[in-house]
Amino acid sequence: MSEFKKTTAWRIYRYYFFAFLTVISLILPWIQINEAHFFLLSFDKLNLHLAFIQFDMQELYLMPFLLMLLFLGVFGMTVMGGRVFCGWICPQTIFRVIYRDLIETKLLGLRKRIKNKQYEPDMSKPQNKVKKAFAVLIWTILALVASSNFLWFFVPPEDFFTYLQNPMDHTILFGTVLFSTLFLVYDVIFLQEDYCVYVCPYSRIQSVLYDENTVMALYDTHRGGHIYDEQKVKQFTKQEELQLNEPHAECTACESCVTVCPTHIDIRKGLQLECINCLECVDACTTVMGKLGKPSLVTWSSDYEITNKKGKTKYFRPKILAYIVLLIVITIVMGVMGSKKEHMLLNVNKENRLYSVEKMADGKVRVDNAYEFLIQNTNSKDMKFYFDVILPEGIKGKLEIVRPKEEFTVVPNVRKKKIVLLRTYDVLSGDGRHDTVIPITIRAFAIGHEDEIVILKPSTFTYPRADIIKSAK
Repeated sequence: MSEFKKTTAWRIYRYYFFAFLTVISLILPWIQINEAHFFLLSFDKLNLHLAFIQFDMQELYLMPFLLMLLFLGVFGMTVMGGRVFCGWICPQTIFRVIYRDLIETKLLGLRKRIKNKQYEPDMSKPQNKVKKAFAVLIWTILALVASSNFLWFFVPPEDFFTYLQNPMDHTILFGTVLFSTLFLVYDVIFLQEDYCVYVCPYSRIQSVLYDENTVMALYDTHRGGHIYDEQKVKQFTKQEELQLNEPHAECTACESCVTVCPTHIDIRKGLQLECINCLECVDACTTVMGKLGKPSLVTWSSDYEITNKKGKTKYFRPKILAYIVLLIVITIVMGVMGSKKEHMLLNVNKENRLYSVEKMADGKVRVDNAYEFLIQNTNSKDMKFYFDVILPEGIKGKLEIVRPKEEFTVVPNVRKKKIVLLRTYDVLSGDGRHDTVIPITIRAFAIGHEDEIVILKPSTFTYPRADIIKSAK
């Protein structure tokens, strides 16, 4: 009986875990630190929030690392625990449990028992039709919330509800919410687990990742006996039929493990792609065998341990260690690259006219070069910026910034254009055949943070050839 109490809680554990994931997904988009979200990929404002740090779209080099972490994490999880992602984390599974087990079974009583997933209510009864209508209505509301929650990772909630007041100005956003809601209604109510079995590509690749130490729900044929398909049994010879009579078999043929399965498989027939490792069959068999004082015939273990009887499952084998090392390395690289976030973005472009020349009253010739600076503050608060010019040794002190004269404020995530004018009254070159291109460096910085928020951009100053200087008016 102690074995029964110890191993009957998988379904309850899943419910707690589903509740935890649901709360986290609903609350996380609302949490901000310095006006940054934990994760937000905003196509509206063209930025990425990651771990409460804002990155501009020009810093999206972090996205490939996130995708690698996602895929390697799921693949490593599959090698270790089979299709455990499907049974414990996948939104499709969570939504089906909410609709079937909570709404239809517990709330409305449309289904008889949570432990019988194969039972379909008699929809010819008027009361069942009313209950079904209520179930669809409740799920439609929840699907709308789920769709909105998904969009909050791309449009922050504070903007989402502002846009909600003017839906005609944001048709793409609300069209996406409406389409997602309708899809979830069709998927959860009508497509059901057929999505997991026939649509989801994950079920097709999982068998490639499995090895004999992969942990999954397994039926112990050594204790329970072999279960065969009826079509195969019909083809057996008399001798083979006699071999089917196994007096040592402990399976009671109650089929509790079959009726409780959400994907409608018989776990006793071996590994099947449709199994999502929800472990409902483990709980069902544990309950039945526990009443007989025996351990469950269906356990969460590996072929290495249950079928082949080679010993204990090897969890930290070379393949798993390789996935762990890769995930750690990618995380470290992403963290290092993320720590080098640019707090200011600057583009420097020269105007189409290379220079302007004007002769002054004292006989000196003034040469101007105009530039277009496009500057962006990627921090979360307003900052003041200015810049200076780093000149080559030979012309230091001979160029000055004449516009703008003072520092200027740039608000977060807004590109600000500034026309910058560099001027000289000195003769920088006497070349009579070609204009002289002088390399310079623009140093832009945040006032008060000159050592932390600074960026250097190479550029050039063009000085006219000698005949243009002589003919200046």
